[in-house]
Amino acid sequence: MSEPQSRLVVIVPAAGHSRRMGRPKLLLPLGDRTVIARLVDAFDHPSVVGVLVVIRPDDSALAEAVESTGATLVRPPQSPVDMKASVAYGLDEMRRRWPGDAVDGWMLVPGDHPVLDARLVGQVVEAWSESRPPVMVPTCDGRRGHPTVFADRLADEVASIPPDDGLNRLVANYGNQVEEIELGRPEVLWDLDTPEQYEALCRRLNGDDS
Repeated sequence: MSEPQSRLVVIVPAAGHSRRMGRPKLLLPLGDRTVIARLVDAFDHPSVVGVLVVIRPDDSALAEAVESTGATLVRPPQSPVDMKASVAYGLDEMRRRWPGDAVDGWMLVPGDHPVLDARLVGQVVEAWSESRPPVMVPTCDGRRGHPTVFADRLADEVASIPPDDGLNRLVANYGNQVEEIELGRPEVLWDLDTPEQYEALCRRLNGDDS
């Protein structure tokens, strides 16, 4: 018998201030959609039961954009101080909406990874579903990227990460139990922080890599 389909929730930390970009980067147009819309669309997969986007409580423009994608908006009472705090808020919402063993795992992808696509996400989901390791990380030429998949039980460990450590500590804690999937897709590495990176991504989407 085949394994039952995995049930995964996607956590998207999106509470940054886009200081290096100089304008709200998740609202920038990229092709025919905004950055945040492209990202949410990439997770249209049967195993994904929900996409939770965590924003600052005062970011009304992003709130409107997220709601238009069909993703679930997580608007905490206070601005998350870092990505770890954003993820914690997202996991709290996951537990509220899908209590007990309603999900098998959760995927982490920062909001500024806009060139992921449904095929890539499907490869990661299917690879994780086969063995269900504590952590699975996609790689390109040996470099780790996103989306990272965590077993559901690891959600409870985020709160115990030392204050000075980030989410990489959660990955490091599992050492050789972390499975990598080499995709050969640079999209798992591409993020969006500066105007130069934005211009380069626009050129790539237009078929101009010069």
